Amino acid sequence: MPASISSSSCSSLATLIRHESNHHAIRPQWNLAIDPSTRTTRRRRPVVIRAAGNLAPNWDAWKPDKASKAPSLSDIFWPSAGAFAAMGVLGKMDEALARKGVSMTIAPLGAVCAVLFATPSTPGARKYNMFMAQMGCAAIGVLAFSIFGPGWLARSTALSASLAFMIYFRAIHPPAASLPLLFIDGAKFHQLKFWYVLFPGAAGCLLLCLIQEVVCYLKDNVKF
Repeated sequence: MPASISSSSCSSLATLIRHESNHHAIRPQWNLAIDPSTRTTRRRRPVVIRAAGNLAPNWDAWKPDKASKAPSLSDIFWPSAGAFAAMGVLGKMDEALARKGVSMTIAPLGAVCAVLFATPSTPGARKYNMFMAQMGCAAIGVLAFSIFGPGWLARSTALSASLAFMIYFRAIHPPAASLPLLFIDGAKFHQLKFWYVLFPGAAGCLLLCLIQEVVCYLKDNVKF
């Protein structure tokens, strides 16, 4: 009897050991892998360090353009003659407008003469650029004066707005940037109000365009 009990106990103990070993063998393993789609990576922006030699000033900008040939006498004479004729006509118009206290020989039109007669192929001499910039910048000057009155704030606001206007409308015409300042500081133009958009800037440019056609024709066909 004790032998059978001993044998039965050993059999039960062996069964329990096998059960425990199987239990540990089939224990589930948790999958701790991370989905690559949810993983965020932080990229470092490259840092570019330029050589010190690139910071040297470009002295070629201070020298005449070597690619362009020397101008002929006719290339100098006809633009200069056109500027003389333009200021002469505008001066005669001043005499007729003297009783109104308004002058046509304003400084921006002198700069327009230099652009139209000396560099007619540059973007600043395009008709669209000229008239769009002249009218837009003049209107900005009147508006800035109406809001801020005379002073540094009106001038600064008008000039910055004029540059933004020319860049946005792709109508870069450097002489037009002086029109707002001329209106703000020129008391004789205040009476014109928004008529200043057309006169004297746009009206003067129309006259200068007609003279430019004559100057360009003589410059191309009458050489000496």
